[in-house]
Amino acid sequence: MAGRSAMTSSIHENALSFADALPDGGSLMGLDLGTKTLGVAVCDAGWRFANADKTITRGKFGKDCEALRAIVEARRIAGFVLGLPRNMNGSEGPRAQATRAYAANLARSFDLPILLWDERWSTTSATRDMIGQDMSRAKQKARVDSHAAAVILQGAIDAMTGHSLPGLAS
Repeated sequence: MAGRSAMTSSIHENALSFADALPDGGSLMGLDLGTKTLGVAVCDAGWRFANADKTITRGKFGKDCEALRAIVEARRIAGFVLGLPRNMNGSEGPRAQATRAYAANLARSFDLPILLWDERWSTTSATRDMIGQDMSRAKQKARVDSHAAAVILQGAIDAMTGHSLPGLAS
């Protein structure tokens, strides 16, 4: 884990530069941005384990921001990991552009570093994990966004702490 003294609101696309912008430790918040919902996950201050937290019904950005601010303050969040929806070939479409705009709004609203993390397969992985836990379809539907946020966040913290497979660090 990298030791940093000053936090600044900046948007990163590389896990190591994001880690450099963070203080030693501090919980991180993972976000899976959908058109109607915002999946939220948090990790421990030691950046080991990401856990699904909640799903927020999206409204105007100000409403989203209020809900996020409550979690940031309660959990002492040090940075955001926002899933960036790339196409399977790595290109970016309209959803990625909307996510970048959301990240810019987050940066203006919070003095916290932000990591844009490739979220390809996060929802599929989250769904597979919930099926493996024998979770009912109704519970899966209600929780898939927060679980996808946990998959996104876990991938980022694994890359930051050197626990990802070679070639997967973004």
